[in-house]
Amino acid sequence: MKPSRFEYLAPRTLDEAVDMLAQHAGEAKVLAGGQSLVPAMNFRLATPSALVDLNRIEGFRRVHVDGGELVVDSLVRHIDLATPVVDDATTNLIAAMSHLVGHLPIRVRGTFAGSLAHADPAAEWCMLALALDATVVAHSPRGVRPIPAAQFFEGLFTTALAEDEVITEVRLPLLGRAGTGFHEKSQTAGDFATIATVATVQLEGDTIAAARLGIAGAEGTPVRAERAEQLLSGVQPATDALAAAARAAAEDIDPVSDPQCSGDFRRHLVEVLGRRALDDAIASAA
Repeated sequence: MKPSRFEYLAPRTLDEAVDMLAQHAGEAKVLAGGQSLVPAMNFRLATPSALVDLNRIEGFRRVHVDGGELVVDSLVRHIDLATPVVDDATTNLIAAMSHLVGHLPIRVRGTFAGSLAHADPAAEWCMLALALDATVVAHSPRGVRPIPAAQFFEGLFTTALAEDEVITEVRLPLLGRAGTGFHEKSQTAGDFATIATVATVQLEGDTIAAARLGIAGAEGTPVRAERAEQLLSGVQPATDALAAAARAAAEDIDPVSDPQCSGDFRRHLVEVLGRRALDDAIASAA
């Protein structure tokens, strides 16, 4: 199929872009990489009256460090993240995850910020942003608005972005020498994950000072396994503690069922892959 008729707009500045969005009163869509939007338009699952293409706007293609944060600009492609800009747990984890985001043509064109804006609950970057307490920075005619990741994902393909807001950057905390782990199960290579898990662990001596565990593909939004994190805080990383945390993560989700995977199997995958991600995080932290 082909998309319905739309007006193509190519602003040269960010202010022009947000003004165009405001003028179309929620009927326009932002185009950055288009790897999710264009297929949806071809199937007429999305029928915007206009596309606002950001690619002619200068100054939004950097990955850099600002203080204790990694800043990913809105036009940074997935493939741009495959090489860490500094030696840090956050950048190294992103580099490792980037190779499993879609197929190579998607990684070449698709953007990190665009993945967050699309808000697919099985997307690796949405899960990572939630797990790491990232901040999504949005620009509109009213100014700049930082949105914590915990408030950004509101539902299936739904975010807290207003109709006239554009993501300009995403800020993620640098985790120093923390340990990290990432596992996913998909039907075929390059597909969205049936279930994916990401974990980070910070050790103080032989005790877990802080742990994070994120899950993708289980519910209508990415999930943070908060009870599992609490169970790990302040304890030694023994086998039974990690098993209890992974079990808690699986118990606390409300998994979706679809023709590809039942809810029960998704719950099982959360426990298995959550445990593997935690094991890897402990091993790399140690």
